Amino acid sequence: MKAIKFITLAVFCLFFGRITFAQSTNQPFQLNDLQKLNRISTPAISPDGKTIAVVVSKPDWKTDKNKQVLKLIRVSDAVSRDLTFNREGLSNVRWSPDGNRLAFIAKDEKSKKSQIFVMPMNGGDAVRITNSKTGVDEFSWSPDGQKIAFVAQDTIPNPKAVKHHEDAFRVSDNNFLVRKIPQPWHIWMVSAHGGKAKRLTKGSWSLQTDQGSMSRLAWTKNGKSIVFQQFPDVWEGNAYTSVLAKVDTAGKKVTTLVVGAGSGDPVFSPNGNQLAFMRARGGDLNNGQAVYVKTGEKITDATAGLARNINNFRWLPDGTLLLSGYKGTKSVFWIQPVNAQASLLDLGEVNPSWGISVSKDGLVAFTASTSVHPQELYVYKKGMDKPRQLTHLNAFTDKLSLGNAVAINWKLGKFHEDGVLTYPPDFQKGKKYPLVLLIHGGPESASVLSFSSLAQLLVAKGFLVFQPNYRGSTNLGDAYQHAIFRNTGKGPGQDVMAGLKKLISMGMVDESNIGVTGWSYGGYMTSWLIGNYPDVWKAAVSGAALNDWVADYTVSYYQKGDLYFFGGSPWVKSHWKIWREQSPIAYATRVKAPTLIMGDVGDPNVPLINGYELFHALRDNGVTVEFWAYPVDTHFPHDIVRSTDVYRRWVGWMVKYLK
Repeated sequence: MKAIKFITLAVFCLFFGRITFAQSTNQPFQLNDLQKLNRISTPAISPDGKTIAVVVSKPDWKTDKNKQVLKLIRVSDAVSRDLTFNREGLSNVRWSPDGNRLAFIAKDEKSKKSQIFVMPMNGGDAVRITNSKTGVDEFSWSPDGQKIAFVAQDTIPNPKAVKHHEDAFRVSDNNFLVRKIPQPWHIWMVSAHGGKAKRLTKGSWSLQTDQGSMSRLAWTKNGKSIVFQQFPDVWEGNAYTSVLAKVDTAGKKVTTLVVGAGSGDPVFSPNGNQLAFMRARGGDLNNGQAVYVKTGEKITDATAGLARNINNFRWLPDGTLLLSGYKGTKSVFWIQPVNAQASLLDLGEVNPSWGISVSKDGLVAFTASTSVHPQELYVYKKGMDKPRQLTHLNAFTDKLSLGNAVAINWKLGKFHEDGVLTYPPDFQKGKKYPLVLLIHGGPESASVLSFSSLAQLLVAKGFLVFQPNYRGSTNLGDAYQHAIFRNTGKGPGQDVMAGLKKLISMGMVDESNIGVTGWSYGGYMTSWLIGNYPDVWKAAVSGAALNDWVADYTVSYYQKGDLYFFGGSPWVKSHWKIWREQSPIAYATRVKAPTLIMGDVGDPNVPLINGYELFHALRDNGVTVEFWAYPVDTHFPHDIVRSTDVYRRWVGWMVKYLK
């Protein structure tokens, strides 16, 4: 399941006895504070490294929308100014190669379609340069700055027939919520000053899937060709078979460049002689994402020495790679030479997000949070003592009384495992507290020492909050991640219980009041744990939970993607048993804990049928259960009103049954 990550914050302290808790009369983090949080996205540093453009979004409770602004921040003194006013749908901020213009995607006021706008940086308003009937989803400047290649979806070829209800479609690898076959996405090219766009690619294959998977476009240094990720069709279920292809700017020829299944995210080196891209290590989707480098016809895994999942990468000016990923309970950066050992950068308490932008002199712009502070914009360059914070958009949290967090470590079998424990703001040594497990989704994700709104809402109510990592998580290397293969419930469940045992041994947990919660794969783990360890839990929150592997394979957008967990279809005799044994619904009759179920009606990731199955199973067996559904088509509600309601119910359920 694509992860909805609930990750917390930290200090670098492993043992309870070394922590001091400052008593404060300040207010803790509360539900209405969710409305004050600013989100910073798409940082884009200018080629000369002097300014950074970012999109800042803040929720508006009255309209239930996000107010967005494109800001320009000067690196030298952090002075900022707004570049846009009343723009909607801001994204994909990109500088021209010479740094004189800034391009971005925004909704056109009249058509409401997303289009490319170009703004001169010496003064003047942004000018719309595209007029795509379906909107623009991605774009890239040519090396000389004269052209822009972009991706747009094809128009419906038979609108009159569809209007006449001649609209039956053939089912293939789509999810069961699909009501029409999406048209594929293809590459177009337009002058950077606007004008008629030229189509470069066409066919039933696509540059984007129905669930939004897509990579950037990578121009060759001579500007004569564009490299891109090519999906076999529009369905996310087949995205794992993508290849890298190249089209010439005349639009006459498309050739396959890299055949390794799942290849994507192509980026040329600064000198244009090497092409880096990502795919699962060795082509095995149970491994982490690796960064491969193509030099001539030779392709090597530049990250083989790390043998762990890489979340993102960028080339540095000297031809080395900057990598981002999880290491233990931290999110970190490495510098990775193409043919040598990687070196870990010391970022202190800063936990970077995955949006990275690099200037020509190697200054890195990125967003990050700390142990007690939400997301801000930072810059860093090799040789600096620590990253430098440029924004203070969420400074209001500095006046709140927040819960401290620490890394917790334990051992189970051959694995050294970890998680994050967050304490109530007024924690007192020697007192026992009710405990809430907050389990991350994915499973290809991790709980690390970053700011988490949900964890802070829970500790504000006097709970200890434990966020355990489990096999399948991406923070402890490929062996740990791969260990979930054909062991999706039992093994991770044992990992979580081993972590819980470690916490209990520390003497601060009220063992009669323990709750377990999670969303997505965290919901799966919640459903698994309440059915397999029924006497441990006083209450549970199972959000967007995959309760039935067979149903998920059959009706979700993953389709073939789910196969890598088990190695074969649930509908063939050789794999029939394991899919059902690893489904939490098989153990639903054992559940005792009062359980809150939540999910989105139109969730194509983990369709809500999973929630309905668990709801009826628990209700029919006399278990206290409530089921709340949100009428949106997402995996988690993105708007401030509904997301606040999710958190309100989540925290309220724990308060009701654990306090």
